[in-house]
Amino acid sequence: MRANPFFVQPRPGKNEKIFKLIKFRSMNNRKDDQGQLLPSKERLTRYGVFLRKTSLDELPELLNIIRGDLALVGPRPLLVKYLPLYNEQQRRRHEVRPGLTGYAQVNGRNSLSWEEKFRLDVEYVDNITFSGDVRIIFQTVKTVLKRDGIEGNSAVIVEEFKGSASLQSKG
Repeated sequence: MRANPFFVQPRPGKNEKIFKLIKFRSMNNRKDDQGQLLPSKERLTRYGVFLRKTSLDELPELLNIIRGDLALVGPRPLLVKYLPLYNEQQRRRHEVRPGLTGYAQVNGRNSLSWEEKFRLDVEYVDNITFSGDVRIIFQTVKTVLKRDGIEGNSAVIVEEFKGSASLQSKG
């Protein structure tokens, strides 16, 4: 029996409202002897590597745009489990709808540190313009075609965010 080709996962959107992000499945659900999922690097399929390197795994997110969960441009929606780890400045990324692409994605993609991604996300939130969004869309096409920020398998699986060294009170 074939598995569902779609992967649906809760993600925080604008004002941290949770929505279901839709992507193409790039990993299997293989587990170890104790029933725990194997590490991501071991579950990533060859098909999944291709999907991620070409960013085609993101294509179903167009449905999220139609539903109003995502914008074309905005900070990428991250995992719900990261919400308590943000400092006040990083949390500002949720003042706008998340996007299919974003300022951080066209300025380094997976090669950026978490701190730098969050800095760019907030810079975007503070400086949103229509012309800026158009520039980001064109840069995204260029970035995806050139595969910028994708360096072999090391960039396919993003390191987990564990909080900032400069974690401030969350108020």
